[in-house]
Amino acid sequence: MKIGIDIMGGDFAPEEAIKGVLAYLASHSDSGIGVHFVLIGSPDIAAPYLSLLDGYQSHFTLVPAATVIDMHEHPTKALKEKQDSSIAIGFGLLQMGKIDAFFSAGNTGAMLVGAMYTVKAIPGVLRPTIASPIPKLDGKFNFLLDVGANADCKPEHLVQFAVMGSLYAKHVLKLENPRVGLLNLGEEEGKGNILAQTTYPLLKQHSGINFKGNVEGRDLFLDNCDVIVCEGFTGNIALKVAESIYNIFTDSRKIQDEFLDQFNYEIYGGTPILGVNAPVLIGHGISNARAFKSSIESAINLVESNFTNILKESFAENSSGAA
Repeated sequence: MKIGIDIMGGDFAPEEAIKGVLAYLASHSDSGIGVHFVLIGSPDIAAPYLSLLDGYQSHFTLVPAATVIDMHEHPTKALKEKQDSSIAIGFGLLQMGKIDAFFSAGNTGAMLVGAMYTVKAIPGVLRPTIASPIPKLDGKFNFLLDVGANADCKPEHLVQFAVMGSLYAKHVLKLENPRVGLLNLGEEEGKGNILAQTTYPLLKQHSGINFKGNVEGRDLFLDNCDVIVCEGFTGNIALKVAESIYNIFTDSRKIQDEFLDQFNYEIYGGTPILGVNAPVLIGHGISNARAFKSSIESAINLVESNFTNILKESFAENSSGAA
């Protein structure tokens, strides 16, 4: 298995990216390392940190990239003009099948554009989606989607998010018959805006998902479902609120709590883009070594589960995305 990593992406690149690779290799050296890392970035900038991997020379390859897509750059314009950037090269390798998955903590927009126009959406998928874990009080987590890729959606988009989220929960997270909830402002059927009111009956009648009805914002951290769907505008706000809870209580107020610890993004690392023809994961811009290690583990799970092919088969069987 070959995992491609943009070592130039993120605020602390390439040091933390390389340290994350080292952490993974060191933790798996006793049990055997079945992964080869394709590190994409500037040899000159990475040189001071590559010596950390001297003991694992056979487990990584450095692919040179002359430029970097900065966080502030326009995604489409930057990808078009910077074909020699670490993100563009990574997607090129993924498209050619030279890596099995690609991860970056760099420009999120560029990652989305690259996924859509390089590896492209799976036939039948109307809109790929970004999903993110939200911790539950019981130590598990809800899988929330979309969290920012699609600010405006139609009912059929949310239905497909539910299908993709259910398949991910079942085959990657190993949850039997995952429960799906529609994020809304009330539990009763008929509540919400036009999007929610129109989506509800479509989810209710869909045979491929275990729909449990509406869930409210207070249900995000409870064990009332496993997959929560909404449009990206609402999902991103919910995700950022969850992140702020962690920052306020742990950083500002110095409160230590097992539940709060589960909000630490470092535990989960990169979040997957569901609905494209190859495994792609996006990391937080402030990713450190622990977050990179977690992202590597998520990428490996995604490849080992054969999730992309499962998704392709599902949408090939039914153009509406029935599982």
